[in-house]
Amino acid sequence: MSNVQSMLAIGAMLILSFISLSFNSAVLNTSTIDFQNKVSLTAISLADNMLEEIKSKSFDQATLQFPTNNLASLTPPSSLGPESGEVYPNFNDVDDYNGFIDTVAAPYFETYYITCKVEYVSGNSPDVVSSVQTFDKRVTVTVTSPYLKNNISIAEIFTLR
Repeated sequence: MSNVQSMLAIGAMLILSFISLSFNSAVLNTSTIDFQNKVSLTAISLADNMLEEIKSKSFDQATLQFPTNNLASLTPPSSLGPESGEVYPNFNDVDDYNGFIDTVAAPYFETYYITCKVEYVSGNSPDVVSSVQTFDKRVTVTVTSPYLKNNISIAEIFTLR
């Protein structure tokens, strides 16, 4: 084999190596993106499921039997959370979920952490937290996981009006 043939063989091996490396990198990148999409969709689904569960509850402890027009009868903002003796999954009103934390294991061995926050908000400006009772509560469900690049948060306004 001459020097020219040896150089051509080495060049061909280099080109084949670069092509193989590029292909493997593309496959790995696609797999990573696919996994991140699955994790994100699972997190969104968990947050949505929690909000759907909360929707099935009464607005407030004071409205379990009958609706009320008396703001003072609603749970004070400092007392939002489960009443004495209430334990998940036996919550009966929206504000019982304030401070709720749950851990969920999913099919790909990833773990998700679900937290809920309930706040009274102004009816005209749902981004403004109220320090007194109102007819509107904002529930924010946040899902975190070591596999998520960003936390997933979904908020919904519950109203008594």
